[in-house]
Amino acid sequence: MKSKVELISSYEGTFEPGLIKELTERSRSIHIQAADTLIEVGQPVRFVPLVVNGILKVSRIDNSGNELLLYYVNPKESCAMTFTCCMQEHPSEVKAVAEDDCDLLLIPIEVMDQWITKYATWKSFVMRTIRYRFHEMINALDQMAFQSLDERLVNYLKQKHKTTGSALINLSHEQIANDLASSRVVISRLLKKLENDKKVLLYRNQVKLLSGFLSE
Repeated sequence: MKSKVELISSYEGTFEPGLIKELTERSRSIHIQAADTLIEVGQPVRFVPLVVNGILKVSRIDNSGNELLLYYVNPKESCAMTFTCCMQEHPSEVKAVAEDDCDLLLIPIEVMDQWITKYATWKSFVMRTIRYRFHEMINALDQMAFQSLDERLVNYLKQKHKTTGSALINLSHEQIANDLASSRVVISRLLKKLENDKKVLLYRNQVKLLSGFLSE
């Protein structure tokens, strides 16, 4: 695991020196492994996570325990839902899970308001994060409302490729079904059709995206 100073150095081009100094003094660095849960639904939000390495998956959970993917948090990004929850002192409305091993900086909520008025780069970072995540969630709603499941699956796989930079998607059919609020049987059938169309190759808990799929 990198030291906190090394993690903070990745934000030197994003935040002004005064904020970098306060990040060093006030933040806490942690390392979590793939599949570890960082935030649970209903949990008090006591920090804002800044991702340095790795990817977080942020999802909504309904009363029946079904999961709906909202967005991914990539390196040098943060979770907009934690911003809104901590500003209003609400418990978390989302679940955040590590997609792979992650290095994070945790910002205590008590400095949020101070930094927004004190540092222009922090205010810009928060507003940009909220705007970008809101746009992503609108896109997710549009897909749910206006696209068929096979179209949503294609978009999902392409987004995973864009996020990870890899054509090999390390997810089971069950995990994909959970993210798309569908069933494993339906997702397996749609993936098999993509394989028959020579768009993907299916392995155990993996989907390889072929060039014909990515070029569409």
